[in-house]
Amino acid sequence: MKMDDLALAALTVFSLLASVLWSSWIFKKSKKGTTPYPPGPRGLPILGYLPFLQLNLHHQFAELAQKYGPIYKLQLGGKLSIVISSPALIKEVVRDQDMIFANRDPPVAAVVVTGGVDIAWSPYGPYWSDMRKLFVREMLSNNNLQGTYVLRKEEVAKVVRDVSKKIGKPIEIGELVFLTELNVILSLLWGGTIDEQKRDKLGAQFRYKVLKLVDLLGKPNVSDFVPVLAKFDVQGIEKETRALMRSVDEILDTVIDERTKMMGAEEGDLTAHESERRKDFLGILLEMKQQKVGEGSSFGLTQIKAILMDIILGGTDSTATMVEWVMAELLHNTDIMKKVQQELIDVVGENNIVEESHITSLHYLDAVLKETFRRHPPLPLLVPRCPSQSCIIGGYMIPKHSQVFLNLWSICMDSQVWENPFEFRPDRFLKDNAGNFDYIGNNFHYIPFGSGRRVCPGLHLAKRMVMYLLATLLHSFEWRLPEGETVDLSDKFGFVMRKSTPLIATPYRRLRGYHI
Repeated sequence: MKMDDLALAALTVFSLLASVLWSSWIFKKSKKGTTPYPPGPRGLPILGYLPFLQLNLHHQFAELAQKYGPIYKLQLGGKLSIVISSPALIKEVVRDQDMIFANRDPPVAAVVVTGGVDIAWSPYGPYWSDMRKLFVREMLSNNNLQGTYVLRKEEVAKVVRDVSKKIGKPIEIGELVFLTELNVILSLLWGGTIDEQKRDKLGAQFRYKVLKLVDLLGKPNVSDFVPVLAKFDVQGIEKETRALMRSVDEILDTVIDERTKMMGAEEGDLTAHESERRKDFLGILLEMKQQKVGEGSSFGLTQIKAILMDIILGGTDSTATMVEWVMAELLHNTDIMKKVQQELIDVVGENNIVEESHITSLHYLDAVLKETFRRHPPLPLLVPRCPSQSCIIGGYMIPKHSQVFLNLWSICMDSQVWENPFEFRPDRFLKDNAGNFDYIGNNFHYIPFGSGRRVCPGLHLAKRMVMYLLATLLHSFEWRLPEGETVDLSDKFGFVMRKSTPLIATPYRRLRGYHI
């Protein structure tokens, strides 16, 4: 047994050395050619720059850009990483050579969660294109979002009732909003498949699992940087993720079974108009599964679960985090909060509840949200790209299968791009050129949801959910910090960039004659 362990260790060391020697040979070869590799700091043998990485990668990467320029390389274990920190170079990646950079290199934890067959991590190609079209054109179509508005309205009304019971008492904003967003997402996923009591119970079960999965996805994993060590699962991340997913699968299987049984009865009981109006996401996916089976496709339960996990993970933690950041900035800048609340009175009225139809008229709140996305981008490095072939960016060679980080946070904090970037100033999005700063990634100074083929497919739903919940909380209540407290605006790097400390605020009744 000891001899086997010794042989395994020797093989691992040999593989690592071979990887380092290969990288060294490639770099030496590049120096002799016409196209150099980007500059970058030196690392240690085998480990590269891994031992020098800090907790807040987005801050560290911005500092390294000050020394090495807007494009530089880092050898992280067995993987070569490229960090890009300028709008012009990002344009080369996400527009000029978008097809080459349309792939992603999924971390081990993501492969466990979705099997690599979801929209977020599956490779660019016909399958990915079909899944994205299904998600955007069917599940997130205007008709379907309007038809499911009643589900979102019920959950938002519920949170208003819950907060009303806690008037004058401190509330942890992040926890409140996360549970609300999770309940909204779950209601969109399977609507009336399960009754409200069961749905609330599922929400409580999912809450812990989703938070834990997001942490595992954002935790640096040596298996992702040194692939030959992946089978050893040194940090136990893969094992922990698999254990979580077994319990998640049990929940999904139960709901899918119930929804499948309902589909036949639903078709018989509903008119065509009602059936179209009341479609939930799971129902759409199951209908697609039936169609695909008839066409001989492999689209099945594995793919359905993967897409459901995309929606749950992508639609809860990031949106809840953004609501918390907005509330933190408003509590830190009370004059801006007063402007938002005055706009709500002007648009909604003192005695009316907020409806989603009001959102398009809330221009100042939209500017506040855009400024929050700039000041606190939820994905500060976006999702790393992986070129399908070697190419040239900014005059430097970018090797095939390298890992390319787009440092959005660095651009958002760049004084050459933004005037006084560390100040929270929503008015910058109300100027004459405010229309140039949308959420779909056309302006490379501002791409909070990414850009190109891999722009976030759920961005319109995310904006709708965040704006609706923010408007409701700010219209229904006054919010103040607990006595003697100040707002901590420091951030913590992860899969989603959260506040370093939870935001605690106290609600007070705001409007007379406003009925909950």
